[in-house]
Amino acid sequence: MHQSKPYTKQFFPLLLCLLSVFASVAQEKQPPPDDLKMWFSHPASTWAEALPVGNGRLGAMVFGGVAIERLQLNEESVWTGKPADFVNPEARATLPKVRALLFAGQYAEARDLAQEKMMGDKKIHSTYQTLGDLQLDFGPVTKDITEYRRELDLETAVAKVSYRAGDVTFTREIFSSAPDQALVVRLTASKPGALTFALNMSRPGNKAKLELAGDEIIMSEHVGDGTGVRMVARLKVLQEGGTKNAAGESIRVENADAITLLLTAATDYRGSEQLAMAATQLDSVANKDYEALKKDHIADYQQYFKRVDLHLGTTDAAYFPTDARLVAMQNGNIDPQLVELYYQFGRYLLICSSRPGGLPANLQGIWADGLTPPWSADYHININIQMNYWPAEITNLSEMHMPFLTFLDALRPDARKTARDMYGIKGTVAHFTTDPWLFTETYGEPRWAMWPMGMAWSAQHLWEHYLFTEDKAYLKELAYPVMKEAAEFCANWLVENPDTKQLVSGPSISPENTFKTEDGEVATMVMGPTMDHMIIRDLLSNTIAASRELNRDAAFRRRLEKILTRLAPTKIGSDGRIMEWTEEFEENEPGHRHISHLFALHPGRQITKQQHPELMEAARKTIDYRLSQGGGHTGWSRAWIINFFARLQDGEAAYENLLALLRKSTLPNLFDTHPPFQIDGNFGATAGITEMLMQSHAGEIQLLPALPAAWQQGYIQGIVARGGFEVDIDWEAGKLKQVKILSKLGNPCQVRYGDQVVTLKTEKGKSYVLDGNLKQL
Repeated sequence: MHQSKPYTKQFFPLLLCLLSVFASVAQEKQPPPDDLKMWFSHPASTWAEALPVGNGRLGAMVFGGVAIERLQLNEESVWTGKPADFVNPEARATLPKVRALLFAGQYAEARDLAQEKMMGDKKIHSTYQTLGDLQLDFGPVTKDITEYRRELDLETAVAKVSYRAGDVTFTREIFSSAPDQALVVRLTASKPGALTFALNMSRPGNKAKLELAGDEIIMSEHVGDGTGVRMVARLKVLQEGGTKNAAGESIRVENADAITLLLTAATDYRGSEQLAMAATQLDSVANKDYEALKKDHIADYQQYFKRVDLHLGTTDAAYFPTDARLVAMQNGNIDPQLVELYYQFGRYLLICSSRPGGLPANLQGIWADGLTPPWSADYHININIQMNYWPAEITNLSEMHMPFLTFLDALRPDARKTARDMYGIKGTVAHFTTDPWLFTETYGEPRWAMWPMGMAWSAQHLWEHYLFTEDKAYLKELAYPVMKEAAEFCANWLVENPDTKQLVSGPSISPENTFKTEDGEVATMVMGPTMDHMIIRDLLSNTIAASRELNRDAAFRRRLEKILTRLAPTKIGSDGRIMEWTEEFEENEPGHRHISHLFALHPGRQITKQQHPELMEAARKTIDYRLSQGGGHTGWSRAWIINFFARLQDGEAAYENLLALLRKSTLPNLFDTHPPFQIDGNFGATAGITEMLMQSHAGEIQLLPALPAAWQQGYIQGIVARGGFEVDIDWEAGKLKQVKILSKLGNPCQVRYGDQVVTLKTEKGKSYVLDGNLKQL
């Protein structure tokens, strides 16, 4: 990994950019910088500039327009589609034939047979969709607009728009309340009677039904032309002063002193009556005054958000708008506070898109525009949804992990059926993607679809949650049953390689990647891709450990232990790299975005410096080669690479890739872009920054394992290590100054800093403070 070259050619454009922004900041008398506020000096001109708010289920993108304010709305269960069974009825009989062809090296023939006889025919399309738009029309701008500011305060989860028109200052506050299950918009002005506007709701496709009922607008639709959920959104207008009149499908407010807008939304996804549910929520929230709504919202949000604090240093860049800071960083500026902001934005997004009792965060969290978002904003389970939850435990948001974990349990009935009908195997299986209708069959082309490891990989998260919480009831009732069935499938799925006598997985792929055969043909399926074996080794090891914890299924445990002794190992190729497939095939896309054969480095824990230095070296060569061939060109892939280098304990390379993510794959509102927007890169990078500062996957708490030189002084407080430890780390001059460890469970604790290792006997609820030499204070 080469160091970045100085950006001398771009110095003058950068300087001019910063000077012009500084001039506007000075002119508009912006307040002192706030580390946790994203702010902009203009309204959003595109969706990728708008600011997200959400309560886990109900979200909005705030554009902040002066003449017209657009709030693009989402509710997590607004999906087209319905449950369907589309297993290819010929798949089960075809499985041994495809395996035989692959063992014989007839890759093209195997692919063609799998395409015809194993891929399902998914006829019912499903996609996540927008709930609709709420629009506020203030009329033409007739006065000079000054002191404009649009912001999102990550500390309070409140978006705010303010500006001065003539001698009146107008202010809007927008938040989505979890306690009250409503989107709240508050409009005020510095002079009485200054608020006049019309408001309406709409939805793309012009199929939504709109009704006016007094001070309410009701918008409803059976989405997907009747193949999907029935949804409803209800908007209530509470005014203070002035008049209010219904006109057609809109409500007009004139000369008001202040206005509070309350929006609730519901669907029949979970079988309840959506109109009644949204009405009940609206009636409940309408009885509270605005300040009480805001206070309850902030208190609920901060109980999660304020658990973690990060400080990496300060510069004058913090005085500038967020988009200008991003442009400056793209031109070579160093801005540690923007890294802090980006880190906490990732935590903010998880709190706002994944709350207990709801659906998991999808490919765009909960924020997606239109009726056909990219990749249907679905649940891709060949890395994307997993990456969404990498920061959950380590950044002290364990509760936000639960929607994904309970979703895996909900997948089991269909996953059982797919394993039986498609493969003739007991246990549970899922493939590359799914949706809220919980399908686990596969469809499409083998190069992405012939991969039966979706459930097996996802099950890692069930065990990880236990390692952080040690919740025995959760392990017994939720995690272990799901893990056991996934492990049962893998145990039955593996077959003996006739040449090596080792157990291998297949037919399968290294997700979405391809290779060249000896005759130059491009192929994708093999018997025994490296990633499959890494996932299976991880799952079987975790299931064995879980069965021991619960003291059950001893015979099954012994069977899994025996399988592990025969499972094909991770191999190093002649060039020193970890092999991606069973043979040293030439890569068709050597810079491919998926780097699947490093699963054991991250998010797995089979490759560690403590136990496998030779595999660490091979992993380093693997990632260096992938990057030299153009790898990391998508946002989520670059985020994964940050985690790889953190695990390789190379702080400079991790930091260089973090800068690359911000410079090349980050939108003006700090959303990650694939392109287009995918939220997994935000979550993956937040996890990666945490891994740079603390790791606990190798049986010990390792402090500052990948601290870059750029972060000479700083602290992180409230992050969590496996075994139930909350960790605060302070460092100075690039060296550990102090660590405080709160033992939440009373487990013994091994702590490492560099080559120094100490073991603490801890008591539940007690904190331990160590200095830079790991001496107890």
